[in-house]
Amino acid sequence: MADETSTSFDLLTGIRVVDFTQFEAGPSCTEALAWMGAEVVKIENPQRGDPGRRLRPGAPDDDPWYFNIFNANKKSLAVDLKHPGGQDLVRRLLARADICVENFAPGTIERLGFGWEAVHALNPRLIYCQVKGFGEGSPHESGLAFDMIAQASGGTMSVTGEKDGPPLKPGISLGDTGTGMLMAATIAAALFRRHSTGQGCRLAVAMQDAMLHYMRTNFATTRRTGRAVGRGGAKVPGVTNAPMGLYPCAPGGPNDYVYIMTSRANPEHWTRLLTLIGRPELIGDPRYATPGDRLAREAEVDALIADWTRHHTKTEAMALVSGVGVPAGAVFDTLELSNDPSFAARGIIQSVARPDEAPMKIPTWPVRIDGHPARVIAAPRLGADTDAVLESWLELDPARIAGLRAEGAVA
Repeated sequence: MADETSTSFDLLTGIRVVDFTQFEAGPSCTEALAWMGAEVVKIENPQRGDPGRRLRPGAPDDDPWYFNIFNANKKSLAVDLKHPGGQDLVRRLLARADICVENFAPGTIERLGFGWEAVHALNPRLIYCQVKGFGEGSPHESGLAFDMIAQASGGTMSVTGEKDGPPLKPGISLGDTGTGMLMAATIAAALFRRHSTGQGCRLAVAMQDAMLHYMRTNFATTRRTGRAVGRGGAKVPGVTNAPMGLYPCAPGGPNDYVYIMTSRANPEHWTRLLTLIGRPELIGDPRYATPGDRLAREAEVDALIADWTRHHTKTEAMALVSGVGVPAGAVFDTLELSNDPSFAARGIIQSVARPDEAPMKIPTWPVRIDGHPARVIAAPRLGADTDAVLESWLELDPARIAGLRAEGAVA
């Protein structure tokens, strides 16, 4: 059932993508391209498919939630990359493609015969994209990486956690999805350049390198102080202002907090807060007059705010603080966000289902185009589009496809 608030984007209509990706970093990139309207054909092992299909211990290999989240709007071609017939099919697909994306372990795509040199010779217009854990020339170049490895080696863990505690992994997938988004943006630019040059190019991003992009504020702090940025818990390392942080709310559950942020650039934030919480007598008090004064008495300042927030739910606190012109955000958990009707009403979270399956909610591309978000189409079953892709891309007739299936080249 199509979401009436969403639309099928046509920004990349006519662009064909051969997708050799698996798990999350690569699939996030190609899913973004699919949402933009590109035809993304996911190349999968006929027996097992993307390893992301098989992540439920003890359960059958039947496309769990994880796979669906990262492979919406794609097609699946089940082809044996070690079979001569399968290799020939993929070479022919690459000859007609605009983009190729892969994130296999280092050296794998080259051993299969689809490295940059071979594919560029086959199709000079192709934009060839590789996502790896570590960059070429890095001492760790041959190392394998998942999201948490990238976040450890790329610095994000070093600035996450309580001030006197160990480093912690941020709960989001910066290493995986964050890297994929950087590659998707660069692909769009490479397509634009190809319109004038007619030539493709090789794009490569390392997950470790990508983390540095998301650490730019932290690097600025290091340049200013000459020291490594430490951990600050809910505070922002290097940002010296108060009040700033998480404040407890009623009824006191694990996520019943509101984040309030006042800016050094806007001294009115402090006076607005004091008025809101019923402490106008503190306006102009020399103990709290400047950001530096408040930071020196940070514990006192935090206690003033917390005494007020504890009497409100996080949603109430967010609305009231935001209402007086001070930045605030309630700590919403994944279940609350999934069930928030405003996301469904705006099409940012959509329910999709395949035949004989219960609907599942999937967040779509957050950028709206002409007022609409991208429409989500359920991820494909393994090999569901094999015949259709071979017919439309390579003009193979049903008899020839049946022969390839009998040979074991496709499934």
